[in-house]
Order: sequence, then C-alpha cells, then structure tokens
Amino acid sequence: MDDPQMTAFDYQPRTRILYGSDKLASLGAIAGELGARRVLLVTDPGIIEAGHHSRALASLEGANIETYTFDDVEENPTTDHVERGRRLAERHEPELIVGLGGGSAMDCAKGINFVHTNGGTMKDYWGVGKALQPMLPMIAVPTTAGTGSETQSFALISDAESKVKMACGDKKASFRAAILDPKLTLTQPPQVTALTGIDALAHAVETYVTTRRNPVSMAFSREAWQLLSENFIRVLDDPDDLDARGSMQLGACFAGMAIENSMLGAAHAMANPLTANYGVVHGQAVGLMLPHVVRFNGEQVESRYEELTKSSPGANGSAGTDQLADFLETVTKRAKLAVQLRDLEVPSDDLPRLAAEAAEQWTGQFNPRQVDAEMLKTIYERAY
Repeated sequence: MDDPQMTAFDYQPRTRILYGSDKLASLGAIAGELGARRVLLVTDPGIIEAGHHSRALASLEGANIETYTFDDVEENPTTDHVERGRRLAERHEPELIVGLGGGSAMDCAKGINFVHTNGGTMKDYWGVGKALQPMLPMIAVPTTAGTGSETQSFALISDAESKVKMACGDKKASFRAAILDPKLTLTQPPQVTALTGIDALAHAVETYVTTRRNPVSMAFSREAWQLLSENFIRVLDDPDDLDARGSMQLGACFAGMAIENSMLGAAHAMANPLTANYGVVHGQAVGLMLPHVVRFNGEQVESRYEELTKSSPGANGSAGTDQLADFLETVTKRAKLAVQLRDLEVPSDDLPRLAAEAAEQWTGQFNPRQVDAEMLKTIYERAY
C-alpha cells in the first residue's frame, strides 16, 4: 500500500462530542437544540436498573420533551429487536432518537432509525449508503467504554434467523451528538468493563494498520491506544478510578472515529463467526484472536506495530510485533478472559468452517496482509 501520508481520504466529522462528569444532565438541552419535542429513548433493562434511564428521562422532561422508552434491547441486537422498536416509533412518531447504553443500544437505535424512516427491513441496508430518505437526528449516550459506536455511521445488527451479523452503514446514520459522561461507566459490572475494554484496544490496534489507514485515522488510533493501554489495567484494579474511566471512554470514542475513517481487520472478521456459532461474547472473541492476527500481520507491518508498542506501558525500550502480541495476551489474561479457543469449547473439527465464514466477513478485506480461508484456518489453529 502507498504511504499513509499520500493516501487520499475524506474526513467529515458529523458528531458533536460532549465530555465530562455529569454531562448526562445536558441531554434535554441538546435534544432541544436539535428541534425535538418527541423523543424515542432506546436502552436496555440493565441501564434502567442502574438508574441512568431515570436521569436521562429527567433531563428530557425538564426540557419539556415528550419521551417514549424502548428497552427491549439485548446484547448483539437482532432484526427482531429492531422491528419491535420500529413499531413503537411508528406509534409515537418521534422527532429524535436517543441511544442510551452500550454498543447494543446505540446500534439498535440506528437500526430502528433505518427502517422507521426508510421502510423495509434491516437486510435492505446491509452494506453502505442504501438509505435513500433522510433519517431522524440521534444522540448517543454511551455507558460503556468499548464499541465507539457513538462516532460511527454503521449499525451492527444480527439476522434473527441466520445469526449473521450485518454491517449497515450510511453517513445519515451518524449520531448528531455524543454525550460522554464517565460517571455512567462506574456501574459497569467487572466482566463488562473487561470485555468492552479489550474490544476498544482491538479497535485501536486494527485501525492503525488497515489498508485504508490514513493520517486522520492514524492520529485517532494513536491517541486511542495511548489512552486505552495506559488505563485499562488501572480500571481493572480500581473500578472507581474516575480519571481512568474517563480516559477509557475517550479512548474508545477516538478508536470509533478511527474505525469510521479506516475500518477494521482480520481479528474482527475471525471474531464474528465465534459469536454467531457459539455465542462467544464479542470482546472475548476479538481479544482472543487479536494477538494471533498481530503476529500474522507482523511480517508486513512490523514498523507500524513498533510505533504502537513504544508507547505501551512497560515497553522498556523494546518494541515490535512480539511485544505487542505479548502485551495484548497479558491484558486479556489480566481481564480474566480466555486466550485459547479450546477453553471456549470450540470443536477443533469446526475450524475449517469457521475459517470459511471468516473469509466472507467484510472487515477481512481491509486487513494489511491479504487473507483467505486457508490462512484464516492457520490463525485459528494457532489460537487453539
């Protein structure tokens, strides 16, 4: 690939970012600025139980905004969740949609927006730029530090029947504003902190070396890596460390901006079949595969990995592919996540099928080292 300094790009920021403790209180004011008098608030039962929904509702109602809540969101939202949300939107005709929660709530909010404003089903928007009609403005309020969905124009929605995860992208699906309040992440269970943190780290690593990397994406990747690699262990050791929580939230957001400008690679392509076939949580799947993909890619992008590892905690002057892969495996273990496929009870006989499915994943085409089913099978075997 050409040097990134010479790579063409089209950078158009579409999301206003508000960061700081207690920023959730500004939700009503921001919604009002966007001209909304009726809002559909998309969230999940865990967020309601944590009390974040009631505070969001108070802010919206305090701005005299009529609010309807759709809380039927689960991890890895499916076309069924989107359809149920669409029905509620059809009934109340909102002027704005708020996604409050982790990546699942934000992606479901985008999915509802697609089908409510443009009709059809989610399958109609699988791909890029297939929404022909305007979409409603949206506000994201992430309560985790992981997906970076708040700064991306893609909704990841699984087909309820086939379990295939569909990436549905359109610039009109970008959130108009993202409210980053680190206090909201304090209520994450330890396992959620671990899984989302690993996912964010994977985003920073993969976006830094994709075939679509460019000066803008790499700037976001570098800053994301610095924030995430320095603070992930801090958050695991002290979940109440608000400064570390804030750094993780910003890092995840910046990594999301990197994805928007450079896409992802083979680690995500290999993680998706594990989720679809065995229900492996995404953060676990991508965290397990990433070190092996890094070692595979290192034969061609060693210098890029060196740039990242020089700023890693405990680098001690050493840098490169092995150091990066070792660091990623270490933090995955520290997060109490599995580092071998056999520990997830994935049958070894299934590896060829998983490789074939991974080869069909969209993100694999942006991997810096070209991959096919046979190469991916080799990586799965190394991870076994």
